[in-house]
Order: sequence, then structure tokens, then C-alpha cells
Amino acid sequence: PSQRVLRYACLNACFESGFPNPIDEALRRAGAGERSAYEKLDELPYDFVRKRLSVLLAGEGKKLLVTKGAFLQVLGICRDAVEEDGGARPLVDLRPSAERLYAELSAQGLRVLGVAVREFPSQPAPRSELEKDMSFLGFLVLHDPPKPDSARTVAELGRLGVGLKIVTGDNHLVASSVARAVGLDPQTMLTGAQLRVMKDEALLARAGRTQVFAEVEPNQKERIILALRKSGHVVGYLGDGMEGAADVAQGAADIVLLKKELAVLVRGVLEGRRTFANTLKYVYMATSANFGNMFSMAAASLVLPFLPLLPKQVLLTNLLTDFPEMAIATDHVDRDRLERPRRWDIRAIRRFMLVFGSVSSLFDLATFALLLWALKASPAQFRTGWFLESVVSACLIVLVVRSRKPLAASRPSPALLGATLAVVAAVAALPFTPLGGLFGFEPLPWLFFPLLMGVVAAYIMAAELLKRRV
Repeated sequence: PSQRVLRYACLNACFESGFPNPIDEALRRAGAGERSAYEKLDELPYDFVRKRLSVLLAGEGKKLLVTKGAFLQVLGICRDAVEEDGGARPLVDLRPSAERLYAELSAQGLRVLGVAVREFPSQPAPRSELEKDMSFLGFLVLHDPPKPDSARTVAELGRLGVGLKIVTGDNHLVASSVARAVGLDPQTMLTGAQLRVMKDEALLARAGRTQVFAEVEPNQKERIILALRKSGHVVGYLGDGMEGAADVAQGAADIVLLKKELAVLVRGVLEGRRTFANTLKYVYMATSANFGNMFSMAAASLVLPFLPLLPKQVLLTNLLTDFPEMAIATDHVDRDRLERPRRWDIRAIRRFMLVFGSVSSLFDLATFALLLWALKASPAQFRTGWFLESVVSACLIVLVVRSRKPLAASRPSPALLGATLAVVAAVAALPFTPLGGLFGFEPLPWLFFPLLMGVVAAYIMAAELLKRRV
């Protein structure tokens, strides 16, 4: 700094070799000896009301209180300032320059703490009286710039529909500088002082459009999160420290980031949306297929003099259709499904279940008619024919409704496609094998297979038309 008044008082904590330890420098300025000659007697821990921390040291026949903390809170308990030569000047002479330099450093994104000291010739004052009439030593200046990729990551998250907000205990000047560096707008900033007098209803209206909260206390951070949630947002809170955080912080976290970069958030959001989209595919298929099969079974039981499917055939149907549905976890997800956040929508699931379950039952009934009236099928042949149609259509329809795009425009994953084709081939061959006989199946006339293909093709075309409207 060019100002003479604080040129001697700036303690730089850059954690690089060649710079003095702040405690050692504080002791030197106070005219004390080496730090190793002192013993710690007591400590006044940091809290969010005082915003400072003090330690009481004893050594060389004297007792010293060394305090560091938020600049204004430290300055407020000081009576004078220590000059480079050890002399003291009234704080009133230095305060304007000190506050001006504090503002300049803070506006550059530097965290500026104040350091002060007080000597007790004999018995120290009571704990409640320790932090007063102190001598201001200078600044502890910390530089923790945003990582180079932070602005790009914030912009990418914005494109994905994820809004970031800075919620910090740092002063508003530091918060503004950091916000601009990462591409956020500090114009709508709210400070802790403003939050203290703001009603919950007002915060509910302001929280969503405010990108920077500065000088906030821990309870205010919780209040901000609750306001965002009440206004309809899904909120995740990212604390600093990441994989280097304290054990208690890691234990309280739902997720611990193992890389010191915000870019993992983008990958995490995309992976989460892929998982959610594929989970919905499974839910849609399982609910609609179960609803349709239940309705078809009930309808067939009303008109048939025999069981539409034997219990072991029902279980085999469920087993075989599970293989393609399990492979949904590996499926590709369309880009438009990843660009915006999605929420669990039970109404959409119910609507899909009713529509596609009813369509599935409609084509089941068409299969019943072909088997009974066109092929004059026996009970065993009826069960074989319905088993084939039910499993083949359930497997192939997964490929259709897995995407809102046309079937040819969105390719399934190799695992999903492979599992589907393998099950279809196995089911088609099963009635002609000894294993098919164990399940009560019989070979069908070859005429059934082109009829089956026609039913399945019609079902697929109907699903293609409906999926864009449901």
C-alpha cells in the first residue's frame, strides 16, 4: 500500500516462503519475544456475533491478548494503533485511511482481517473485559481467487437450468468481486444486516432472484435455503473444503466432492438426470405393462373356460420381460431430457399407465380373437400364442416409448437392444424346445407368426403416435 499510515501494518498471509507468520509478526510489533517463549493460557473462540477470535498468551513476564477477526469488529475494540517503530498513535488519526484501504483491498476480492494486541502488566482482566482498549496492528490479507474454470462451469450450469448463488460470511465488497469473476450479478445482493430486518414473506419473494448473499450468519444461511425451498426450488448447498473439509462437515454432508473443481457438479447433474430419466422409463413400462396385463387377464377369464395362462407361465413372462427393463439403466438419454431439470410427476405416470395399459390390452384382445376364431387354438396353443405376443410386444415396446423422438431418431444402448433381441429370439424358439413343454407350451401353426408380427407392428405404430401426446 502507498499510504504511509498502513504501509507498516499490512500482514500478508500468502502461505509462501519468505513471509512472516502473522502471530510472530504480531508479537514482534508488540515488542514481545519469540512465539516459542509463550504459553497459551486461554482462548475466546470465534462466534458470529463478535466475529473475532482471541488468545491469551503468557511469557517473558507479561501477558498478551492477540485478536484477529473481521476488520470492523476488531477495529471497534481498539483504542490506538501500533506503528512500525513500536510507538502508538490515536486510532482516530488512522481510521479513515484504514477503512479506505480495507475497502480497496476488499473490492479486489481479498479477504481482509484485522489483527490487534493488548498487554497486561500483571493479572489480566476478566474474560468479559479482555477485548477492549486494544492496539490495532494491521491487516491479515488472504487471497483465495476462484478457480480458472469457475466462470465456465457457472455458465454451463446455467444452461442446464441450475442457478448458482453465493452465500457467504465475507463482506459485501469481497462477495461482489468474486461474483463478477464467476459471472454472477451482485446488483441484487442482500446482506446479513438486511436479512435481520427482513420478514420471511419478503425473503420468500427476494431469494429466488438474488444471486449474492453477503455478510450472512449460519442461521441466516439456513433461512435462505428454507425460503428457496418454500418458493418451489430444489436446493443443494455446497460448502467449501470439499474433500479437505473437517470430519464433522464430511459426516453431515450427503455428498463429498473428491475433486477440487466445480466441473464435477456439471457431470454430477448430467449423470443424475440420466439416472432419473432412465428410472422414469422403467416406471412407465412397469406400471403400464402390469396394468395392461391385469386388465387382459381379467377380461380373458370372463369368457374363457380355461386359465388364460398357467401360474408358471405368468412367472416366466415376468422374468423374461425384466431383462430388457433392467437394461434400461444403461440406455442413452436424449439431449433435450438433460437440458432442463425434471421432477417426479405422479399424474404423468398415471396418465401413461392408463393410456398405454389400455392400448396393450386392446392388442391383447385382438390376439385372443385371432387365436380363438382364426386359428381355433386349443387351450395350450392359446396360452402359447398369448405368451409369445405378450412378451414380444412388451420387449419391443420398450424401444419405442423410451424416447419422445421417433424410433429411428433415438438409438437405444447396445445393452438394451441386445437384451431385447435376445429375449424375442428366445421366446420365439421356446415352444419348439423340450423346455417349452415343461412350461406347458405347444408349437403353433406357422400362420400364427405373420399374424403375430402384424399385431405387434400395429401396436408399435399406435405407440409411436400416442407417445408424443401423452
